[in-house]
Amino acid sequence: MKQMIRVDARGDQCPVPVIKTKKALQELGGAGSVEVHVDNEIAVQNLEKMASVKQLSCHSEKLAERDYRVVITAGEPEAPAKEAEQGRTAEVCGPDRQNRTVVAISSALMGTGNEELGKVLLKGFLYALAQSETLPSAVLFYNGGVQLTTADSESLEDLKELEGQGVEILSCGTCLSYYELTGQLMVGEVTNMYTILEKLQEADKIIKP
Repeated sequence: MKQMIRVDARGDQCPVPVIKTKKALQELGGAGSVEVHVDNEIAVQNLEKMASVKQLSCHSEKLAERDYRVVITAGEPEAPAKEAEQGRTAEVCGPDRQNRTVVAISSALMGTGNEELGKVLLKGFLYALAQSETLPSAVLFYNGGVQLTTADSESLEDLKELEGQGVEILSCGTCLSYYELTGQLMVGEVTNMYTILEKLQEADKIIKP
């Protein structure tokens, strides 16, 4: 009998509905369906795109105002030998240690415009980054960005998740001092501008959200 997992992602900000759905699909372990409830059309579109990328069957419908149902169906489980091979590969490689992508964050906001929206967007970005299958080698915080690694940050859990997976979390010491946050660092290490420059120069790709 095929398994059905139900996910309530109503009220969740992007990219939470997609990440919840990915985790539910992993829980299936093979054939079955994930039924996701969201409250906006953008979330529906994001889930449909994810299903398309994974080559999974997807059906969506509007049940009521601000209530949409998306059903994603997975196929049969893979052969045990292939699963074992994939498990060995994941065990050896873990996060992509050869990936020299560096994320550089210079503000406590993402983009320009509304300040409250900018905070929400950056929090969502860091959450998505922590859940990503391909991790950066380092995340650099400087200028206003250092506020995200200190005591009052709402992103500490996600940054600790990244650090736990081997991602370097580095905060500019001069910036911490300027914002009077020295001694309040809660995740990662204090660094200097020489190291920041070195990380950026050595990077194959630099992401600036």
